[in-house]
Amino acid sequence: MPENTAKKSPGFAKRPDYLLEIVPGPARVRIVFNGETIADSHDTMTLRESSYAPVHYFPRADVRMDLLARSTHSTYCPFKGDAAYWTIHAGDRAAENAVWSYEIPFEEVSEIGEFLAFYSNRVDAVEVEVT
Repeated sequence: MPENTAKKSPGFAKRPDYLLEIVPGPARVRIVFNGETIADSHDTMTLRESSYAPVHYFPRADVRMDLLARSTHSTYCPFKGDAAYWTIHAGDRAAENAVWSYEIPFEEVSEIGEFLAFYSNRVDAVEVEVT
């Protein structure tokens, strides 16, 4: 794991009122792809950002990393940092760049460091249980 060298977000420096909050996730969240449970956790975090749909971030321990292959794709967010991506391989199907992580996020969102998130439109189901 890379050494944590988190820096301040340039996005928040320019727009301190930008809506981005991280809260504990619901009781349980599961990700299913091609009949396989890819992630299943009671310890997710939910990131709510501006007008985007909420995103569930999973601890790596609760993700089937054996079904993921790191890709060369990456993106940058001025509020969260650099994102790395993975492709899901389950049975005879693949979901390209369906998973991402801010491995060294900016200080303001440090809670999501090393957690993984999934594009809901690239998996078969995102099951959310609330108690």
